[in-house]
Amino acid sequence: MEFRIAVEELKKALHRSLGIVERKTTMPILANVLLNASKTGVTVTAFDLDIGIVSEHAAEVLKPGAVTVSAKYLFDIVQNLPEPAVTLKKLANNYVDISSGPVHFKIVGMAPEEYPKLPKEESAPLVHVNGATLLEMIKKTAFAISSDETRYILNGVFFEPRADGKVRMVATDGHRLALIEREMEGEFKLKSGVIIPRKGLFELKRLLDEAPEAECQLGFAENSALFKKPGLTMVMRLIDGQFPEYQRVIPKEGEKQVGVPKVRFLEALKRIALLSADKSNAIRVGLSDNQLRITSHNPDLGEAKDDVDVTFRGEAFAIGFNAKYIIDVLSVLEQDEVIFELGDEHSPGVLHAPGDRSFTAVVMPMRV
Repeated sequence: MEFRIAVEELKKALHRSLGIVERKTTMPILANVLLNASKTGVTVTAFDLDIGIVSEHAAEVLKPGAVTVSAKYLFDIVQNLPEPAVTLKKLANNYVDISSGPVHFKIVGMAPEEYPKLPKEESAPLVHVNGATLLEMIKKTAFAISSDETRYILNGVFFEPRADGKVRMVATDGHRLALIEREMEGEFKLKSGVIIPRKGLFELKRLLDEAPEAECQLGFAENSALFKKPGLTMVMRLIDGQFPEYQRVIPKEGEKQVGVPKVRFLEALKRIALLSADKSNAIRVGLSDNQLRITSHNPDLGEAKDDVDVTFRGEAFAIGFNAKYIIDVLSVLEQDEVIFELGDEHSPGVLHAPGDRSFTAVVMPMRV
């Protein structure tokens, strides 16, 4: 195997691979990428047995062939090369010679035959999707995914096709929930929803971030998801299990409807949370006529308060929340004003845009 490729092109492929390859693994080959040179160009494959990416790149192929090499070390070498092009040549015993101008590296590789095969993808019916819409849905739910590995069902986002050409994505960690519904025409042919794992979702987000307007396709087979865009294919195993009945967690319209200026509310929460108790980020939200007061108290540091002008008429009321949970929601909302719905001090808070519940976030209260 021998090929010459633009440094930037190879760097892009390797950067895509870094989030997937397993560095701490009992299978050393999973820390590698598979380089495959053919007449049509070079493909770079990364696979951790759950998520795989195959990206295609133009290259001058002098001799077809394949080899696997460390993704991290090859990336570190490539991003420090002096010339705009690099030549990779497979030597005896799977060593790889890397040359660019006066610079030469010789690194250890492994036999391509040992690299695990990606799951077959033929059975997944692909649907054309809007990349920007899919990216928005990921950004507005990913923050609520649970990181508790013992609750593996919650370690991903629930993807649920709905009636009338819409798709819903839901994430919850038991303390908060994020739900978004958007139009996504096409027949996914799913009997019910599927759970896309957290790691796969974040890698999908990275790929969409590269070019949100690129033509994209998404499909699901029995236990895997398939994503394609020009020059790139991604496949990932889905989480096997039943997602909780999330609809039960979403309260009906709250008694107290508070119109809050988003930026002012966000800044106040960040300030007051500085003196909240460690880890819990506990703050207290007090409501009175057209005013929302945020307070925090930490016996080791002191206390803080900030008053925000809001749209509200009703009896005075106070409730505790984890400030970070509300900050995460406000950080993904584009609108200047947010509706904060509240019931009593034991009921969840609900945040959404005025007159639009297609994105809804639910935050459980806490004792402060």
